[in-house]
Amino acid sequence: MTTVAPLRESENPYLNGNFAPVREEITAIDLDVTGTIPDYLDGRYLRIGPNPMGNPDPSRYHWFLGTGMAHGLRLRDGKAHWYRNRWVRSADVARALGETWSGGAHGGGFDFAANTNIIGHAGKTLAIAESGVRPYELTEELETVGPSDFCGTLFGGYTAHPKRDPATGELHAVSYNPMRGNIVQYTVTGVDGKIRRTVNIRLKAQTMMHDFSLTEKYVVLYDLPVALDLGGSLSRRPVKAVANLLTRLAERHAAPDFLLRAAMRGSERSGPPQLGMPYRWAPERQARVGVLPHEGTAADIRWFEVNPCYVFHPLNAYDISDPDGERIVLDVVRHASVFNSGHRIVPEAPSLDRWTVDLTAGKVVEERLDDTPQEFPRVDERLVGRPHRYGYAVGFSNEAPDAILKHDSAEQRTQAVVFGEGREPGEFVFVPSSADAAEDDGVAMGFVYDGATDRSDLVLLDGQTLETVATVHLPVRVPHGFHGNWVPTEG
Repeated sequence: MTTVAPLRESENPYLNGNFAPVREEITAIDLDVTGTIPDYLDGRYLRIGPNPMGNPDPSRYHWFLGTGMAHGLRLRDGKAHWYRNRWVRSADVARALGETWSGGAHGGGFDFAANTNIIGHAGKTLAIAESGVRPYELTEELETVGPSDFCGTLFGGYTAHPKRDPATGELHAVSYNPMRGNIVQYTVTGVDGKIRRTVNIRLKAQTMMHDFSLTEKYVVLYDLPVALDLGGSLSRRPVKAVANLLTRLAERHAAPDFLLRAAMRGSERSGPPQLGMPYRWAPERQARVGVLPHEGTAADIRWFEVNPCYVFHPLNAYDISDPDGERIVLDVVRHASVFNSGHRIVPEAPSLDRWTVDLTAGKVVEERLDDTPQEFPRVDERLVGRPHRYGYAVGFSNEAPDAILKHDSAEQRTQAVVFGEGREPGEFVFVPSSADAAEDDGVAMGFVYDGATDRSDLVLLDGQTLETVATVHLPVRVPHGFHGNWVPTEG
């Protein structure tokens, strides 16, 4: 068991309640279960999120920048065999724990304990983040193997939100790096774990491109009004003036590769910078989406204006071709603005919206699907880039997660399930009962925190009825984090 010092009380909302980090790593086996875990579940439910180790400065701490901790449960034969939580051992984390860092893959990106998503691909478990951060490979039991550069094919960082094409098994990604100026990079990673295709795309200026959408034909980029701001958290005028000058330079000009390489190696020695969130809401910029054919070049992108907003997470996207022309449907969680409300990430209630990109008429039609405040939308992974009927999301009330929503686009209705007073759900993922099962035939699973016991459960909901199928009881709590996935056992 690895333990660090307790955290001080803080006024920062992301250092209190179930956003606060846990202070030790544990392994729990043969977990208690209420209900019945379906026999078809053979694999691991993995989740990751920020979990700072020391006592970060509450006035500067940002939820997005906390040290990554992976959580996982092993399900098989109707049983919950183990739960584990482990910090991702970046160089900085290894030093803090008095351990020897594994090293390796220096060119994969900046060294940071990736905290945003955890996936399985090409037989490996990968903790990933954005903004030029290198992926970290973990073992089946969440111990750190070391940084990854995708067998020498990745340079300068990856995204937190790759999309797996269900037809090919390849991972599509759109990645950005603060040292690459206004260039974002579209990559395709094969089932062998190596990047086989790279397209550099030049924007008007750098932005925080957290996610993108994938259809059968296109990659859709979200170029939205969030701007680099290296001086935002600084108060001393001379230092802030220099930071603002560097911002103007960095947001449009890429650093030479030798400087990027030096900065990546330097991050292994110095640890992550304590600058706060280096982005700001920029309403002066035009919001737009870019449409790139899968096999196209940067010159083939078509740009379409949308109303000012930000999208952290799209639900799904798909193509439509009929006598009226060619369109792309984008279902997104839309934020009116971001990064302009102090510590709070979300100043206004985000809604589920549908943007229909009319490629023939050259315009975008925007409509509201559901105005319930929500985030972390997920779709059946078999339907990524294909027409879907159902989607799942976390519903919020008074800025706290309180429900799981099931959206039915065919009947234009939303169901909600709540878990009782003081019980807060995180992102839920859908797992089908078989490879050819109906779209909602399976379970949606995720962690639910109980404030009364200060512990969490893994809750499995029937995908059709939203009734609880099984509850796996953990001996500890799992802090509200970001994203997770079901990784089935191979073979």
